[in-house]
Amino acid sequence: MTEQTNESTLTLEQMAPVTGGRLIDFMRLRHIALALTIVLTLASLASIAIRGLNLGVDFTGGTVMEVTYPDSKNPDIVRELLKNNGYEAVVQHFGSSRELLIRLPPPEAGDDSAEAKAALSNKVLGILQAETAEARLNRVEFVGPQVGEELREQGGLAILLALGGILIYVALRFEYRFAVGAVVATIHDVIVVVGFFSFTHIEFDLTVLAAVLAVIGYSLNDTIVVFDRERENFRLMRTETPYEVMNISINQTLSRTLMTSFTTLIVVTALYVFGSEVISGFALALIIGILIGTYSSIYVASNLLLMMGITKEALIPPPKDNAELDAIP
Repeated sequence: MTEQTNESTLTLEQMAPVTGGRLIDFMRLRHIALALTIVLTLASLASIAIRGLNLGVDFTGGTVMEVTYPDSKNPDIVRELLKNNGYEAVVQHFGSSRELLIRLPPPEAGDDSAEAKAALSNKVLGILQAETAEARLNRVEFVGPQVGEELREQGGLAILLALGGILIYVALRFEYRFAVGAVVATIHDVIVVVGFFSFTHIEFDLTVLAAVLAVIGYSLNDTIVVFDRERENFRLMRTETPYEVMNISINQTLSRTLMTSFTTLIVVTALYVFGSEVISGFALALIIGILIGTYSSIYVASNLLLMMGITKEALIPPPKDNAELDAIP
């Protein structure tokens, strides 16, 4: 009874410390958010199915060359030069404005011999040196199509294992409806991030895959914080409806959510703006993932709990009967 009395006398400032005692009715927009979630998910899946992903050399195989110029070099000029000579290449700065990273797809003939690889890199280097004699080749690497296929399979397996581990962890720590909400929210985040790269056709390589896995962890962490407060409030607030408990819990965790998301966004935005093009895809995936992960913690995970009919009775431990109490010394 003490817990109930204390909880019933909570002030609005204690329930919503960020908004100065004014509770924001997040759940009021749950139906609009549900429609938006469905649209984003279906649009992302449609883009992935129709447009596909612009997979990088890491997944498709090909040749990677690192070339150094005596002065600053515009990647667009080198890209156009190679295109005019029959080579579709991805060219970006690497380290400094004098160093370029050139990614070439594997030859259509499928010749994986060492001679063919050396001939391809020598031809490309010859084209570059014909335009700028001082261009110097620092290194050349070749990723075979079989290796790229294995990386695709292992990357997909890593995402599935991460989602499976999340389902087991949340189910053991909370309740099965919380586990379903967490996994659905995380799957939603992954689909939207991958769908964004499919729609924009930005190159999807191993660094972007690493960012997607990081988004899974980030989204889950944010969801667990909200879930933990909701579970605690469900056990303490005996008179409030599940709708009210959800709103109060989200308001109480709002400061933590905003500060964490904002500070993380500052870092990854700085990486995207000031970093090299090599990590731009990684930073962009994190930016999209942080924004959509913050949204899903409120309007996907918590909204799904209400849709599945979460109740106080499912979270409050059942009282011990008299026989059990008498048996206690």
